[in-house]
Amino acid sequence: MLTLFSQPKRDRRRFCDGLDRRDFLKIGGFSFGGLAHLGLPQILRASSPSPQSSSRKSVIHVFLGGGPPHQDMWEIKTEAPSEIRGEFAPISTKVPGIQIGEVFEGIAARMDKCVAIRSVVGNSGAHDAHQCLTGYDRRSLNSIGGRPSMGSVLSHLRGPVDPAIPAAVALAEKTRHEPWSEPGPAGFLGPAYQAFRPNGQGMDDLTLNNITLDRLQDRKELLRGLDTLKKSADVGGMLDGVDAFTEAAFGVLTSSQLADALDLSKEDPKVRERYGNGKPYNYQYDGAPTCNDHLLIARRLVEAGVRSVTLSYGRWDSHSKNFDLVRDHGGKLDKGLSALIDDLEVRGMLDDTTIVVWGEFGRTPRINQNAGRDHWPRVSCCLLIGGGMQTGQAIGATNRLGEHPAERPVNVQEILCTVYHNLGIDVMNTTIPDPTGRPQFLLDIREPMKELV
Repeated sequence: MLTLFSQPKRDRRRFCDGLDRRDFLKIGGFSFGGLAHLGLPQILRASSPSPQSSSRKSVIHVFLGGGPPHQDMWEIKTEAPSEIRGEFAPISTKVPGIQIGEVFEGIAARMDKCVAIRSVVGNSGAHDAHQCLTGYDRRSLNSIGGRPSMGSVLSHLRGPVDPAIPAAVALAEKTRHEPWSEPGPAGFLGPAYQAFRPNGQGMDDLTLNNITLDRLQDRKELLRGLDTLKKSADVGGMLDGVDAFTEAAFGVLTSSQLADALDLSKEDPKVRERYGNGKPYNYQYDGAPTCNDHLLIARRLVEAGVRSVTLSYGRWDSHSKNFDLVRDHGGKLDKGLSALIDDLEVRGMLDDTTIVVWGEFGRTPRINQNAGRDHWPRVSCCLLIGGGMQTGQAIGATNRLGEHPAERPVNVQEILCTVYHNLGIDVMNTTIPDPTGRPQFLLDIREPMKELV
């Protein structure tokens, strides 16, 4: 949290570092992974490596919390018995020979820009986004803070494209089952590399409401005060020379770039209509809403220079009414993703933006007595879009009953390695030192999918 005083000096009482005890105006109220003590200057300092990279390649990570049914989306099991096959028919796509589920008409028309992976393996079975965002389960390197997510890695290795724009932003609002809305951990990199999360007050906290720049005339004194205040609490010395990054924090607030990117009122109404809003939010329960606005905001953020955007879309834990849920969630997701693809393409951004759409595992081949499908970590699915890949493919296949891969098993880490490759990061040779000084590779599997690169 960053604060600014607005009263004359004679009316102020001061902290021991010279800052006032009252009459503070709050601006820039953000939560970074729930660590209120960690402010925007530290985030910007930590995510500003030298030399700074100007690459504009980015990733939008759409997490389908709860586990989407692979056999009702990208690989309809037409030859399976009725108790397994389900209610959906396959439809042809723009790519000859590739069929997907009937709910996804928009994706079918844009299949040449997509890759359906039908045989994802390596899921840990945990009911959260952790593995999708890091490549590992929560136990890996847990004693030293755990593995960092892709957004945190990008913040560490690349830093921001623009000092006024964070490298990683997490849009998902808190869900009752909290792991479905986690932004991805910073792990052993530390909280300064956590994804940047606008809090519930959104744009109000990103702008200088009722404050003009001439009221910041004592800026240097304020910066020195903030520097002293933060350093007094920093026994590790992380904030030495923080002035430049406090300046950058003010740059975020005074430039309005981030606020503008998050403000959909600035978007063309016709574009918003193409995305839809995903309402009503059916089958949400303890999960995320089907918020299509987040897909549009994700485009606006990567256009502004954000390298990694994460969001949680819907609640796919379909132990009952699986087919009703897929019609609802799938139809809304299809509309939003189709608009996102078109939007990125018309702006010339699709080859530089990788979209990853998947959940933590698949669902059982056999339909239960409640017309639902239960948890099935043995195989799952993923949709990849854009990123300069060799798209227009369906990779892998499950057996006739959708139980396990029959062709080309694709490990979770292979997918993440491919995304890193799209982002220009050499996973084979890139390491990050952990707190013990030991270099850690980003993944155990360090070669991208040969079919896509």
